[in-house]
Amino acid sequence: MNKKTTALTTEQYRNIITTMKEGGSGFRGNERIATALVLEGNLGIRISDIVRLRLCDIVNDGGRYRLSIVEQKTGKQRVFTVPLVIYQYMENYCLRNGIARDALMFPVTTRAIQKQLGLVCEYLGYEGISTHSFRKWYATEIYRNNGFDIALVQRLLQHSSAAVTQRYIGIEPQRIEKAIEGHAELI
Repeated sequence: MNKKTTALTTEQYRNIITTMKEGGSGFRGNERIATALVLEGNLGIRISDIVRLRLCDIVNDGGRYRLSIVEQKTGKQRVFTVPLVIYQYMENYCLRNGIARDALMFPVTTRAIQKQLGLVCEYLGYEGISTHSFRKWYATEIYRNNGFDIALVQRLLQHSSAAVTQRYIGIEPQRIEKAIEGHAELI
């Protein structure tokens, strides 16, 4: 797979999730897959880790909800806070679908999610989008909404260097140069 996966725009994110839930010409709505993608886009973990989630993996730790996972791709331990609104979203999804706290929330393969996402993107006319686009959207939004702090995003994604993170979220060298040139403050 040599195609470049792009980060979603917020508009694309919303359109994909809405269409995934409602269905379209040639495919049915699928709340399970839509919810898995919402979590990838709001927790920033890979879809391979999303499909292994159980509600009991999230623990209440002094008024905060925490998720501790060992990333399937890297084998690295990752512990982070799950915002209350995301935990409630997950809990409501499980309640609506009769999913026990210790059961897999998404008993589906990553391939099935990718296939359904492909149908939705084709229907919407989007190209270059995969499940990983949701993680990239998360990273880009965190970057934009937190003072363009590349080190923060690097830590969240557990990247080895800021350069990897910059490529990941699509900070082009030209934009970096423009930002540097536009910062001259002479007295």
